[in-house]
Amino acid sequence: MVESTKKACIATVIDNDAIKRRFGRLTIQLEGEAARCFEQVKPGQFAQIRLSEAALPHPDHITNDLADIACRQIILRRPFSFCNVTVDSPTRARVEILYCVLGPGTLRMTTLSKGDKISIIGPLGNGFSVPAGKKLALLVAGGMGAPPLQHMAAYLKADFPKVRTFAFVGAKTLGDLPFTVEGLESGKPVITEFAKAGAESHIATDDGSAGFRGFVTECLTDWLKANKPAPDETIIYSCGPEPMLAEVARLAAQYEIDCQVSMERMMACGIGLCQSCAVECKVGGKDKTVYKLCCKDGPVFDAREVVFERR
Repeated sequence: MVESTKKACIATVIDNDAIKRRFGRLTIQLEGEAARCFEQVKPGQFAQIRLSEAALPHPDHITNDLADIACRQIILRRPFSFCNVTVDSPTRARVEILYCVLGPGTLRMTTLSKGDKISIIGPLGNGFSVPAGKKLALLVAGGMGAPPLQHMAAYLKADFPKVRTFAFVGAKTLGDLPFTVEGLESGKPVITEFAKAGAESHIATDDGSAGFRGFVTECLTDWLKANKPAPDETIIYSCGPEPMLAEVARLAAQYEIDCQVSMERMMACGIGLCQSCAVECKVGGKDKTVYKLCCKDGPVFDAREVVFERR
């Protein structure tokens, strides 16, 4: 467990690009002590961002399905993982955050522009780790579970260059993939952001609009059957909807492969005070469980210890 001693700091927006339908990539810069906090950041960690002071878009730019929630007050900070972190110097760091406009917080996020200041607390929580002896990493992302795995791909390339990396990314349709996809005409689409990190990508869409037709876990199953990776040399990292994580954990257990999952819970504080982000975990015997906090004990957990919600 990581005891948080992080304080709120001010970051400067240096870019905020709209990408595809309802997706955006926010890039912020931190300096001084705040930047030093990110020198040892791990993929899977997150930050709590205050968005209550950000403006709403012009009413003409708010879609009908967001109109009712647009004016809700934002009291609490919002948690966001990182899709990339670049430490330019000991006193300057750039953090990229991939977001999807779903509520009043992310709606306000779209109005942030170059030079704006925002308050953040981070990095928080425990991220992914790379056990000794691993030679193959399988990244499995569903929907907006992709950002920390994009970060993980870059981290592996930089710090573990001998580890081969494959990314399996799933979404309902091509338009729901928050990435640049190339090679659709060839029938072998590639995700540019993962390719830059040296990871071979496999896309799965529910409607077959890109890559494999079906769930990303089905795509992963086919790959495991075909390639039969050595269990002791392989590890799976996954982030996405909980039913998907449960299936990834089941597959990992079936193939006796280590697996780390990044869990998602509603977080009020992000530092363990509110106790609202409980994750049921196994301890000792199979029948004994305890509740751990997603924000402090996680968000990354060993898949074997998580008791996934039954749906």
